[in-house]
Parts: sequence; C-alpha cells; structure tokens
Amino acid sequence: MYLGLDIGTSGVKAMLVDESFASVAVAQAPLTVSRPHPGWSEQDPLDWITACETAIAELAKGQGAALARLKAIGLSGHMHGATLLDSADKPLRPCIMWNDGRSGKQCRTLEARADFRGIGGNIVMAGFTAPKLLWVAENEPDVFEKTAKVLLPKDFVRLWLTGEHVAEMSDAAGTLWLDVARRQWSESLLEATGLTIAQMPSLVEGSDVSGMLRPELAEKWGVPQVPVAGGGGDNAATACGMGVISPGTGFLSLGTSGVLFAVTDRYAPNTDEAVHAFCHAVPETWHQMGVILSATDSLTWLSEITGRSPADLAALLPERITEPSGIGFLPYLSGERTPHNDPDATGALFGLQRVSQLPDLVQATMEGVAMAFGDCVRALRLAGTEIEAAYAVGGGARSTQWLQIMAAVTGLTLLQPEDGDFGAAFGAAKLAASCATGDVSSEVFAPPKVAGRIEPDADLAEKYLPHYSKYRESYRALCPLS
Repeated sequence: MYLGLDIGTSGVKAMLVDESFASVAVAQAPLTVSRPHPGWSEQDPLDWITACETAIAELAKGQGAALARLKAIGLSGHMHGATLLDSADKPLRPCIMWNDGRSGKQCRTLEARADFRGIGGNIVMAGFTAPKLLWVAENEPDVFEKTAKVLLPKDFVRLWLTGEHVAEMSDAAGTLWLDVARRQWSESLLEATGLTIAQMPSLVEGSDVSGMLRPELAEKWGVPQVPVAGGGGDNAATACGMGVISPGTGFLSLGTSGVLFAVTDRYAPNTDEAVHAFCHAVPETWHQMGVILSATDSLTWLSEITGRSPADLAALLPERITEPSGIGFLPYLSGERTPHNDPDATGALFGLQRVSQLPDLVQATMEGVAMAFGDCVRALRLAGTEIEAAYAVGGGARSTQWLQIMAAVTGLTLLQPEDGDFGAAFGAAKLAASCATGDVSSEVFAPPKVAGRIEPDADLAEKYLPHYSKYRESYRALCPLS
C-alpha cells in the first residue's frame, strides 16, 4: 500500500492505493483560509497537521488492515506558501499563501536586485515565496529576525512526519530561490532577499527518500516505519498521477484557473511571455506552465449574472460547434498571468449586436478561455517546447463543446482519460511507490487509459484564425480604458 497526502488550499486529501495503483480508500479534512486584510491570504500551519491527523485517523478506522501494509508515503501541496519557523521549529506567524497579493512592491525591488529571471526562470510575482519574505523583513522585522527556517506547506507536514527539514525540486523552484537549471539553492537569489542557505531545507528529488516516518506516528497509526518520498508541488504531482513525466506530453487543466503543463528535458524559461519554468518532481526533468487566472471561473461569472448554472449554460450550445460565435471575450476577470503578467488586466465582451443571445455569450466565454490557452501554447512554443497533445482534466473538461472549441483554437489534440482520480494525492502516492521501489519509469508513472480523443477540426480552426488575431489585438487596445 502507498499513501498520498495532498495539502490543498481548502482541505487535506489522503489517498491509499494498492501496488496496482487502484484506489483503496480516500479521506478528506477541511481547511479554511484567513483574509485579515484585502489581498491577504493566510493559513495556520498547525491546521495542516490537524487535518492530516483527521484524514489519516479516518483511513485507519476504516482500512486498518490495508494501512498496516503501508510501504511509503508521498506528499504534495499548494506551492509558494511562506512558512516561517523559529529555532525550535515553531511557526512564527501564519503561512502567507500562494494567492496572497500583498508583496507587489517587493517584487519590483527583487527584480532590480538579482537575476531572478535568468537563474530562477520566472518573473518575480507576488504569488512566489521570495517577495513574501522581503515583505516580512520590511513590515515584521522581529519575525524576520527570528526566522531560522523557511518551509513550503507540504514540507512543514514532512517535518511533522519525519523530523527532517527537506524540500524537493518542483516545489523549491516555486520559491524563486532555486537555481532551476542546476537544481540547487542560489546564494545570490537568497542574498537578494536577506536570507542564507542555512535557512533553507535540504533538497531531494521528488522520487527520493526524504526521511523515515517517526516511530511514535507509526505506532499511533498501526503502520511500519516507512520512508516518506520527496513528493511534488501540486501541479507536478498531478502530472505524475497522469503519467506526464517525459517530453512531448502534457495536460490541460480546465479548472477555476487554467494550466497548460508541458514536460521538458532541459531548463527552458520564457519570462517575456510569463511562462513558469520549474523543475519536475522526477529527476533530470523540468516542466513549463502557461497559467490563466479565470478558466471555468469565467463561465461561473456568466452563471452568476444570468442565474443559470454552468451546466445549464453549456447545454444551450449545439452538440457540435461549427461556427465561431462572432463575439469576443477577454477572460481577464482576475487579471492574467501568461502571457501578459498583468494583475490589473480586466475582462471585456466586444462585438455584441442586438441579435446576440445567451447561447452566443456562452460560446463566446468558452472561446475567450480557449484563446487564452492558445496564448499559452504560443508562449510554450516560443520557449522551444512543441506540444501536440494533452490530457484534458478539470471540471470544464466535462463539456465536449468546450473541448471542441479548445482543440480548434489551440491546435492541440485533447485526450479524455477514463473516469478516475488522477489528482495530486494520486501523484503523491505514485511518488511514494517510486521512492520505495527506486523505479521512475512508466511502470510506475503510467498514463491513464484514453476514453476519447478530440482532434482539431480543420475547418473550424481556419474560421477561428481571424478571431484569435482580434483577441490578441483587443488586450492592447483596451488596456488604456481599464
């Protein structure tokens, strides 16, 4: 048996799988986010431990015999969170989360101090860990002075599990302190933030052993004293669950926000187009991500203002999409990452006519999100990454019409996996298996079976070309008005 623990924003998920990676049991425990000021987002690190204990206790209650055959534990978690510990490993303040926007000023300062783009592979954004620490240094100097270690969320859970200060490459790359090409901490990037390597955890690969489960926890749960794998940041762990571990493969996540994830065999940044370039959770492998901030959230917005559920809205479209809607939609309802890196970008509808009806608006919304993904494909290709096919995951991937539009706009063949849970907890369980067996091949990281394929419709793709050009022009044209 292998256990995957995913520290999500809204809850902890514990997934127990057998040696064939069939799900044996899943348990979850909720988490809350504190927002003490506008733009702030925090969690108490001790709440992660409580939630893990709750989820594992539930597994032990229902699957004690299976849990007793545990071979390894894997970890995944939301990235970029700044968890500051004192010399006794006690949290000094709540964790500053990935979606906390307080450190915009500090981003500009760090960009001027060191080569974060060249070494760290990414634009300095408020979501990353480094500017959060500079904010703490400037606004909570007593806390900064007492900071002995800075850990990421899942690595604080690892400390509880093993007693070890350890991070792995995919999550560490999201701090902006990692030399992403060399897969090691960068002294110059840390120095620019007022930190040293001594304040960082040691580094392992996601498939390596990071430590052993503490004896008291093993006894409490009725399990052997098993190894704990390095694990992965949530997107890298999801990729491991999907078997996306080699160049030429990727996944397109059509969730609240959107991610286009592509594997590379080298460090390949494209900061000019706000591509994220990170280490993967498996050795000698990297990945790129195009990120959009309002994917299915765009349809949720339309749902809220029309009083119709997203499913009802999607049902207004014909089974097969043969023509563009004729309406343009910029899905920048929460700003945008790739390719603009513009937190102040705003959404827009244009090309409306008196004859425009609700189905036209639904299709236009889906088309705008697809064109944002088209920008991600373009940005990745400018970085030298060719991607032809991707697994389609997330709630929006249940809409065949949306996938038809997505395939035609992006040129990607979209693969629909068979029903199953291929999320970050599943990927963490696979990394646990890799850690226990030493196997990092497709025997462990096998892709799911494909239930369907949606190829780009050549005729529809041709019709979308002028609309995509207008989409790209509209952002620049409308910027002065927002």
